[in-house]
Amino acid sequence: MKIVELKIMRGPNYWSIKHPKIIVLKLDLEDLQHVLTSEVASLSQKLQKLFPGIYKHRSSEGTEGGFLRLVDEGTTFSKIVQHIALELQTMAGMDSGYGRRYGTREEGVEYVVFSYQQERAGAYAAEAAVRITQALARGERISIVQDVAKLHQIREDEYFGPSTEAIVQEAVNRNIPYIQNKAGEHIQLGYGVHQKRIQAAMTSRTSCFAVENAGDKNKTKLILEDAGVPVPQGLIVRTTRELEEAIAELGYPIVTKPLDGNQGKGASINVQNWKDALKGMAEAQRHSQAVMVEQFIEGADYRLLVIDGKFTAAAKRTPALVTGDGTSTIRQLINQVNRDPRRGVGHEKALTHIRVDKTTRAILREKGLTLQSVLPAGEVLYLKRTANLSTGGTATDVTDLVHPYNVLMAERIAGIIGLDICGIDVMTTDIAIPLPETRGAVIEVNAAPGLRMHISPTQGLPRNVAEPILNMLFPYNCPSRIPIVAVTGTNGKTTTTRLIAHMLRFKGHKVGYTTTDGIYIQDKKIIKGDTTGAYSSEFVLKDPTVNYAVLECARGGMLRSGLAFTQCDIGIVMNVSEDHLGLGDIHTIEEMAKVKAVIPRTVCSEGYAILNADDDLVYSMAHGLRSKVAFFSLDEANPRITEHIAKGGLAAVFEDGNISIFKNTYKIRVDRVADVPLTFGGKAKFNIYNVLAATLAGYISHMEINEIKTALRTFIPSPETTPGRMNLFKLPKYEVLIDYAHNTASLQAIGDFIRNVEASPKIGIIAGIGDRREEDMKEVGRLAAEIFDEIIIRQDKDLRGRDGKAINERVKEGIFSVKPELEPKEINQETRALAHALEYAPEGAFIALFSEDIPEATKLIENFRIIEHRKSASNIS
Repeated sequence: MKIVELKIMRGPNYWSIKHPKIIVLKLDLEDLQHVLTSEVASLSQKLQKLFPGIYKHRSSEGTEGGFLRLVDEGTTFSKIVQHIALELQTMAGMDSGYGRRYGTREEGVEYVVFSYQQERAGAYAAEAAVRITQALARGERISIVQDVAKLHQIREDEYFGPSTEAIVQEAVNRNIPYIQNKAGEHIQLGYGVHQKRIQAAMTSRTSCFAVENAGDKNKTKLILEDAGVPVPQGLIVRTTRELEEAIAELGYPIVTKPLDGNQGKGASINVQNWKDALKGMAEAQRHSQAVMVEQFIEGADYRLLVIDGKFTAAAKRTPALVTGDGTSTIRQLINQVNRDPRRGVGHEKALTHIRVDKTTRAILREKGLTLQSVLPAGEVLYLKRTANLSTGGTATDVTDLVHPYNVLMAERIAGIIGLDICGIDVMTTDIAIPLPETRGAVIEVNAAPGLRMHISPTQGLPRNVAEPILNMLFPYNCPSRIPIVAVTGTNGKTTTTRLIAHMLRFKGHKVGYTTTDGIYIQDKKIIKGDTTGAYSSEFVLKDPTVNYAVLECARGGMLRSGLAFTQCDIGIVMNVSEDHLGLGDIHTIEEMAKVKAVIPRTVCSEGYAILNADDDLVYSMAHGLRSKVAFFSLDEANPRITEHIAKGGLAAVFEDGNISIFKNTYKIRVDRVADVPLTFGGKAKFNIYNVLAATLAGYISHMEINEIKTALRTFIPSPETTPGRMNLFKLPKYEVLIDYAHNTASLQAIGDFIRNVEASPKIGIIAGIGDRREEDMKEVGRLAAEIFDEIIIRQDKDLRGRDGKAINERVKEGIFSVKPELEPKEINQETRALAHALEYAPEGAFIALFSEDIPEATKLIENFRIIEHRKSASNIS
């Protein structure tokens, strides 16, 4: 058994719309392809022993234990891989419950699809599941301890953290999209101009000035003292002499902590003697050379949380502890506490396992104890010096007990320091009594305070503190999304994308769009290249200047990693034809249609799927959509259109020489097709489809008819506006057409245009594409022979693993099937092939280059035009 391919889906995809985060594992079963699980003795028992939780897997039977019964009855080993991969993640605190298995056309090769929470963990689980399954099939002894530990580590490395997780989950509940920016370790909430950012409980609204204040403990204390807030007396020390002087002034007990520390790191509390004071100073100086020495305030540790100026929650924090029972050792007591199902590794669960670290060992030494010591019944032993949950502490919600004086004090402190989200640490004997009356004090003010103690307290009422944070960032009726128009199909995607972007810019929107030649932000190319995948879409959605996104979404990106967005407002499918078949295990045009159908299936319920009613496969995508549907067609009598209109639907059609919108029983004429430059006087019928789809997108986007008309008329096809799409050059002796057409459907469409061109001879420069099927290469040759009088065969720079001579032979087979007498020239390099045509073409010819390198071809033609112009001027003189 081996992994042939492993892909990570990060958004809606070919395999699942509902479960966007999945691992797609292509698996060669090799020697296990003909073996059933029932043929391996005691396999289900071994599985249940290794993975106790696997009993809950219902599988296709729909009841607990269903998967194990399936194993006993006999199923494929790919099914074992699927369920082990899910259970490994669940055991590491990443509950993942979705999985499927699919066959392929290759014997013994199957797809295993399963969900993940953290993508690196999902990939590791896939590889571990294959390894474990192989060992089980061979009857080997297995331990999964290291695999679960590794997954725990991955989770801790990549997990949002409880504060971030709570805010993100609240955003998801409110339909606010998010993007994880791993490079900057922050989360973007919302798209484009509406975006806000968080990093744990720090937001894009958090003042740097306030963070600086909170980070300097001494400055914080002086500011609060000046505002009448009770604070402990303290001094800053850097040397043992200064420490000695501070203790002489303050007296024992004291607290030592780093001047700019956080989360209790390096802090020592209730220090009673000089020896411990030296230890406390050394521990603090591991984090900061400057050490704060303060009076120790008697009482319990409380955290008050203020969000957007309002008191929100409070928790009493207790350090990690054990209580003696008279018989158990301290180590046994710790193990008993850690068996609490609410405790886990790191931030995996509501509470964290208590770890025996050097702080714990130091506390035991101070008390003359060891881990083997037995505590008397009822005796409490604190194992940490601070009450942080991350070190095993607990929290009790006391929000409803906080005295109004203390509430006001907390809100004043947040305002004085300037924090939008503020955690205030208070020591007092009773939070229900005003702080001055208990001789308590404010110990610390925290920027980016942890939310875990409020979200999942050990005792008391959980508080949804993420809600007020989202209310602050996105007040009621404040948008978080920008409109998204997603365009897909076999041909016409780029032109339609550019046309829609042009129309929306005309309307005044700040548009970001992606195409096969680059990413554009407000009509400026920012990234060059084929940018039609998820990364490129995300690039636009992350741009803070964009308020409208038009995203070309190609087959490759959707198969490689899915979409970058979970929903769009307008989803357009231009057509589906036999291109790229045989790649990515997409072998039929129906399977290709399923890939393209991802776009309309992600349109939101209030949005529109815009579909080609003249294409059977695209038309059928309308079934089962949650969104509204609009159709376009070149035939106003198309029964699909008339039926749709009769039901009150929306459509755009080519009727009586016009681009018209049909809405209910009304007909709205937009413009004459001949007056729309993109249609080349109506001769480029394939571009009429693009215009119809774009017209619907503009109309749905609330453009006035006159605005749509003007936008269509001002979109002039050229190498600048539509590079590689019907770029027509009129030279003194002949015309030259450059187009990116690279499949039979696009070649056929342009052929219809060329047939209507009055020119002779018609010269075509064509190429076979290395990753296409042999029949596709032959079809390119056959179509070219029907269109052109003379043919030059060139080659792409990247032959995609094929032999160039073999490619040309297949193309020539297609040519000779139509015109056996035709003798095509073979000039492999594209620029040389074009230069040859330009040099030797007679007057009145029409040259069509189906180009791989549009900029180079365009440059060559412009240079040739200049040379011809100079020759002409020289002859005249």
